[in-house]
Amino acid sequence: MSAASNDRRIDYVEFVVADIPRACTFYEKAFGWTMTDYGPEYCAFADGRLEGGFTTIGTVRLGGPLVVLYADDLTAVQESIEAAGGRIVKPAFDFPGGRRFHFADPDGYELAVWTKA
Repeated sequence: MSAASNDRRIDYVEFVVADIPRACTFYEKAFGWTMTDYGPEYCAFADGRLEGGFTTIGTVRLGGPLVVLYADDLTAVQESIEAAGGRIVKPAFDFPGGRRFHFADPDGYELAVWTKA
């Protein structure tokens, strides 16, 4: 699949967890997911179709993981979100491999948007 076909689609799901090794062990045993360790605060997973990650950076929230969308043009998507009534809750920041920001939709659900470096 080309990068263009992923534009503005759900691309990644991120769980804030209290204990990364415990979360990895659970999902490996329960579902057979594969893990890629990025240190004490982050581990990525792949289920064969969708990728995501476990992080200890943040507060464990009942109600679900962080849904992350991909954008070819991060600035344009941020402008679209704000024009549609969304609110930026975490300004754009760099991370290994890209850049992302978090936003709240009109009901208060927090999502994120990322782009490759």
